[in-house]
Amino acid sequence: MKRALVCGAGGFIGGHLVKKLKHEGYWVRAVDIKEHEFSPSSADEFLLLDLRERQNCYAALSIDNAKFDEVYQLAADMGGMGFIHSAECEIMRNSALINIYMTDAAVKMGIPRYFFSSSVCVYRDMQPGEPELTEAEAIPAHPDNEYGWEKLYSERVAMAHERQYGIQVRIARFQNCYGAEGTWQGGREKAPAAICRKVAEAEDGGTIEVWGDGTAVRSYTHIGDMVEAIFLLMQSNLHGPINIGCPQYVTVNDLVAIVAQVAGKKINIKYVDGPVGVHSRNFSNARICSTGWTSKISLQNGIALTYPWIEAQVKARDQRSRVKSVNGDHVFTVNKL
Repeated sequence: MKRALVCGAGGFIGGHLVKKLKHEGYWVRAVDIKEHEFSPSSADEFLLLDLRERQNCYAALSIDNAKFDEVYQLAADMGGMGFIHSAECEIMRNSALINIYMTDAAVKMGIPRYFFSSSVCVYRDMQPGEPELTEAEAIPAHPDNEYGWEKLYSERVAMAHERQYGIQVRIARFQNCYGAEGTWQGGREKAPAAICRKVAEAEDGGTIEVWGDGTAVRSYTHIGDMVEAIFLLMQSNLHGPINIGCPQYVTVNDLVAIVAQVAGKKINIKYVDGPVGVHSRNFSNARICSTGWTSKISLQNGIALTYPWIEAQVKARDQRSRVKSVNGDHVFTVNKL
């Protein structure tokens, strides 16, 4: 039985990756600074550790009379576009510390295979219709935000350790990922979850707010496709960064229309000022597809799987906000906003 360590297992992708590895027959240790928000971990062992501390990285990697076959490093300080633009310093400090300490500890503990989760935020701003970028075209570098700069630096850390010490490194540059059991409120949610929440909160015929003018172009990858790609990449012989994403590109306006269709609602859009990010992204997935992976879940089908879960979360939140207090014959309802 192979042993795997998943760092960041209390997060969205990490939590789903634990389930995937267990399905593949692994013994899995999960590590995060927090437990999973929405479901108990299916890992064999869950450790609450702050990986910004060097000693905690060694603790995460330590196992009696054995060592891990694979380490999946997904722990990071991250969130949606609003968080990325408002927490630049925290992102660069916290994520860099995790990646420097964890990569170094993995080498010193003799880990043979190491996965690092990067992001397509390492790429420059693009215009709609530009030809696909390959992984090599991230250099010369001009990321749109500091989150992308940190990811690019941490890629270099991992690749330097591979050259110098022989650890097998696999790097995935994730496109936007969505699905059930992901953050859907609070400021760290990504666009698909935020739009699903807003539509769930709106009445039929109502209006939701969208940052910018709705013309920004993105690709959204369902979590089922993402964890399958991570697993295949880790088992492959592909070196260097690898783009992982769905080749279906849509505008934010298109995304709203798809969510509204799934919800069975007519939704109007009010455009407001807010951090939008790049105009467009368009990447080659040829390298990950060489493993046999393809994106199987269209955005329409993925939203059909995701929206009902977020709608249920919204309804449960609203139900909890109604506190009934009985005083004699009178019932008072207090709505907590």
